[in-house]
Amino acid sequence: MSDQTLNFHGTDVPPSLPESALFHVIPAPYEESVSYGTGTAHGPRAILEASAQLELFDGRCIPADAGIHTAVPVDCAGPPPLVLSRIEAAVGRCLALGKCPVLLGGEHTVTSGAIAALRQAHERFGVIQFDAHADLRDSYEGSLFSHACVMRRVAEQGIPILQLGTRSYSLEEQRYRRDHGIAYYDAETIWRQGIGTVTLPADFPDKVYITFDVDGLDAAVMPATGTPVPGGLSWYQALWLIERIMAERVCIGFDVVEFAPLAGLHGAAFTAAQLTYAIMGYLVGSPRNRRYWRLPDPAPGP
Repeated sequence: MSDQTLNFHGTDVPPSLPESALFHVIPAPYEESVSYGTGTAHGPRAILEASAQLELFDGRCIPADAGIHTAVPVDCAGPPPLVLSRIEAAVGRCLALGKCPVLLGGEHTVTSGAIAALRQAHERFGVIQFDAHADLRDSYEGSLFSHACVMRRVAEQGIPILQLGTRSYSLEEQRYRRDHGIAYYDAETIWRQGIGTVTLPADFPDKVYITFDVDGLDAAVMPATGTPVPGGLSWYQALWLIERIMAERVCIGFDVVEFAPLAGLHGAAFTAAQLTYAIMGYLVGSPRNRRYWRLPDPAPGP
């Protein structure tokens, strides 16, 4: 089966027309600047394949009832500016229909393309980043488009950022966070002080884009990524944070990036697919987001 015919959630969810689906899954198999492990180019396909094994009911509702359209993968061949322009165009088509983009990476650089499209559609929004790394370097290995620089490019546009689960960053990045007032909760802080102490800054925008680098999860939960770091968020810590974000803010899109499948470790691909579907579920389960997206109340559970 080619990437063009893969559908998120497989045959359980008949593909929805772009006009009727809330969620537009956009595969972006980009791999250009990875600096340790490789394989992000294969991440979107592996997530789509694994998604066929997901249960439709997530324990609270059926997120797929909101409609899922899986787009043709973005052509990720060529220099970074060209690839990012294609990602921007793909996300822009989704936003023009008033739908929610779900970008599947690919290395974290792909987020820049989504942000460019979102800036055309929304006057003000913030970015909430789940990540082991700050990704705030000005350049890395000679590239301004490195996956290690993606949040620096976001911050330079004046977009507020909240970083969650970070635990590996350079002195340059820590100074940049301090000097530019970037809010963050390191993974160790969350572990020591408790998940309940994490709060969104009072002045953080009402609309948010969530970028979830899978290495934000502990390496024991998600080993299939280019730069795994021990001591990350547990599965339920991550879900609790997502649930709280959805309760307090409107999610205008999200991505799941930096998944690099490992041969024989199919459970990791399932974890990435489950994470993607869980974020959809917390969005449709949130009264605040249902009002924004004009969704009916979910059917009652058992």
